[in-house]
Amino acid sequence: MRRPLRPGTALELPPAPGNLPMELNRFVGRKAELAELGRQLDRSRLVTVTGVGGVGKTRFALRAAHLMQERFLDGIWLVELSALREPELLEHAFTEALGLADHTGRRPRTALAEQLADRRLLLILDGFEHIVEECAGLTRELLCRAPGLRVLAAGRRLLGVAGEQAFPLAPMPAPAPARSPRAPRPPVGDAAVLLADRAAAVLPGFAITDDNRWAIAELCHRLDGIPLALELAAGRLRALSLEQMLHRLDDRFRLLTGGSRGALPRHQTLRTAIGWSHELCTPRERLLWARLSVFAGHFDLEAAEYVCSGPDLPADELLDVVAELVAQSVLVREDTPAGCRYRMLDTVRAYGACWLDALEDTARMRRRHRDWYMGLATWCELDWFSPRQAEVAARIDAELSNLRVALEFSLEGGEDAHIGQYLAGTLWFYWVGCGRLAEGRHWLQRALELESDHDEARLKALWVAGYVAVLQGDTVGAVAALQECSEEAERTGNALAAACALHRTGCLALVSDDIPRAEELIRAALERYREIGELNSNVLMGQVELAMAVAFRGDLAGAVALCEDVREVCEDHGERWTLAYALYGLGFAAWTRGDAAEARKLLEECLAIDHAFHDLVGSVLALELLALITVGEGDPEEAAVLQGAAGQLWRSVGLPLFGSKNFNAPHLMCERQTREALGAERYEECLREGARLDLDAATARALRGAGRAAPVPGPRGELQAVEAPSTHEPAASPSAGGGETAG
Repeated sequence: MRRPLRPGTALELPPAPGNLPMELNRFVGRKAELAELGRQLDRSRLVTVTGVGGVGKTRFALRAAHLMQERFLDGIWLVELSALREPELLEHAFTEALGLADHTGRRPRTALAEQLADRRLLLILDGFEHIVEECAGLTRELLCRAPGLRVLAAGRRLLGVAGEQAFPLAPMPAPAPARSPRAPRPPVGDAAVLLADRAAAVLPGFAITDDNRWAIAELCHRLDGIPLALELAAGRLRALSLEQMLHRLDDRFRLLTGGSRGALPRHQTLRTAIGWSHELCTPRERLLWARLSVFAGHFDLEAAEYVCSGPDLPADELLDVVAELVAQSVLVREDTPAGCRYRMLDTVRAYGACWLDALEDTARMRRRHRDWYMGLATWCELDWFSPRQAEVAARIDAELSNLRVALEFSLEGGEDAHIGQYLAGTLWFYWVGCGRLAEGRHWLQRALELESDHDEARLKALWVAGYVAVLQGDTVGAVAALQECSEEAERTGNALAAACALHRTGCLALVSDDIPRAEELIRAALERYREIGELNSNVLMGQVELAMAVAFRGDLAGAVALCEDVREVCEDHGERWTLAYALYGLGFAAWTRGDAAEARKLLEECLAIDHAFHDLVGSVLALELLALITVGEGDPEEAAVLQGAAGQLWRSVGLPLFGSKNFNAPHLMCERQTREALGAERYEECLREGARLDLDAATARALRGAGRAAPVPGPRGELQAVEAPSTHEPAASPSAGGGETAG
């Protein structure tokens, strides 16, 4: 939540939090509708904009949201659901869009409702029609449990939730122009302005003139003023004149209606417009259109070249075909933090998918799509242990929708279960390192429910599932997965899986305060890693965990030596994520021996790195120690605020400080000292103030205490990097338009 400025300050408030995409082109018209929608949202907590496909529901809702940003202190957040194929991931999609995290084993819906309970924000739900029942149930529960929440939905149907207000969005007015020579010139309405604006983007200098005014009005009327149809028509003006388009469109209308010139139903008008645009494409453009429909959300050129190329569509010629589809508004090109990417509007993708089905090529294309993203995940796992770690995090963020589709394809039939197991296991670094434990657990459980003859893939999924369960505080689940992994690894002779199972069992002992057993198991695992030549972030994390076990039994020198070794290896390889945990270990040791200044320096860098990767576990551990250091510096109020923030964040991690007396010792010491300094009443007030801070604000608060630059609150991946030595922040790829059309 944004904090008010103190009187007399010259600083400006940071931008309101949220993830609204920037508008890529001019919004045209709809002033009266925008004003009325604002009034409806004043009266009702749930408003759904309905209308036919292509009428511009998404763009209209986003425009309205941009105009209302100052009304919602906790921001306006877009939840795009059109690419979500699996209803079980609905809560994860909400959590992802809101930039929240939950590492616990709780029902994601429960965790989401708790985190929104005291926030004042607006959710925009888009593309929910295919999961309307699940979306309605979640929306109903969130509205009941979060009194400061309002929801603006955009779809072809209502959600069906009590209290919902419908806002039907009609096409732009486009009356038929009079044909009489004495008739006045056709008026220039919003539909004509939209057509001219989009036409000028592909045909510089295009404008409404006395010579073309009638043809523009007639074209807008024929297309019923539907914005998507108008934009597709505008994209054709590079090759056709207005008169040629009217003639071709007239022929298609006659074909579809058996010669009748009566008014067409609007859904048929849109399909006509898309089909007409499809017919005007070359055979190669139509083929690529169909094949690209297997992608969910955004994709890049490399992926398109691999998935869609073939003898009839050579990879080295694909860029030219993509460029033509962009010029015709079939594809939308966007520059994102992950590079240049493309997407299809939902209605256009659905049309292409129908053609792909007609070609009986859907299964082959989905398999090629899955294979590409399996290769991408494999490459990213290897590159995670490198200077490109932040780029890997950004890439997986950008490709998450497509990775979900690849996982679903692998697991839906059972024949490719081993590939699903491999893919879910290979993404361990993302589930654990980038705040995705709950979703990772979902995919790992689904994969392990299926039988597979490929032992290596199943064993990898097992040890990763055990790792995730340990971090979530699920001892029973962790023991079950790790024991099965250990037994099967020994039986099949898989040395790496056996070492990983041993390592994660030692990690479980560490957070369970069985320090001698933790040290014994982790040392044994590290020895096995060395024997087989394994060195990566997971191995180095084992060394940090060993250092914590050594520190807890009082050997600070041994702990420092282990963490310094990790620090050196990380710096040699450009690794940042494990480095943060090594810095935490060094900070813990520095605080323990009484060097608070050194401890603060180390923990600040630790927090900056963890925050950049959205690693909630690492971030909250650092916050706990920084709170203790802060009270030692003579600021108990600020220490209590940081403790309150950490306490709130632990609800998203699981059992506070893992339920471990060793990890909890600094917290208890900080609590005792701040209570003594402030008194119980003021201490509780400061805790409540801290509990209102999210991860971004808490990180800013902790670093601001040392005179550091604070990050600007925003969605996951869009934060300005916290000022810290050599810290790189993974970027996300927020959608820049969403839904069906502008206009």
